[in-house]
Amino acid sequence: MELLSVNVGRPRPVPYTDQAEGVTGIDKRPVTGPVRVSAPGPKGTGGSGLAGDAVCDLRHHGGDDQAVYAFAREDLDRWERELGRPLANGCFGENITTSGLDVSGALIGERWRIGPTVVLEVTSGRIPCRTFQGHLGERGWVKRFTRKGATGAYLRVIEPGEIRAGDPVEIIHRPEHGVTAAMEFRATTTERELLPRLLAAADALHPETLAAARKYVAAQTR
Repeated sequence: MELLSVNVGRPRPVPYTDQAEGVTGIDKRPVTGPVRVSAPGPKGTGGSGLAGDAVCDLRHHGGDDQAVYAFAREDLDRWERELGRPLANGCFGENITTSGLDVSGALIGERWRIGPTVVLEVTSGRIPCRTFQGHLGERGWVKRFTRKGATGAYLRVIEPGEIRAGDPVEIIHRPEHGVTAAMEFRATTTERELLPRLLAAADALHPETLAAARKYVAAQTR
């Protein structure tokens, strides 16, 4: 398992975002050399966990529980074949592009060591948005991505440090609950009846998902 690329984005104006200033950092490109990774702070004030990476819409993106977004090169390759065009590392807005790792099948609370020092923990899948669709230029992309369910994974920073392309990725902890990023994604989008099953992951879940699951269960037991 390997880190193929570390990708960062700069703010740029686009016509397809509802961010107040009309800018987005979704267009992420691979960089050379080491990149510092650290917890950015709470959602709403904290941005990306990667130094030099822009998160422009703090209402929906960034913060400690969405500090890093990972996507598998294998899933990009499948989309390349389906869409009939090349897809570069970073083009899905991911901060890290991996090889040999089932990112969407990663368990909530699963921990990865990347390189010698950085440890990240899986918190949730990625919900597609209008900006993602506009960036890719694919009509109906939000629904298409949702149907596929290969969502990638958001991660929080457990141990900070530096990462770079070529670093090994090691899974150092796998919980036993069976709740994957893909299941969390389905539960919060198209299969809300799965929400009670997410509670097995407890506090490892993204706090918003945990609150949604608890609210759903409470409503069902009234």
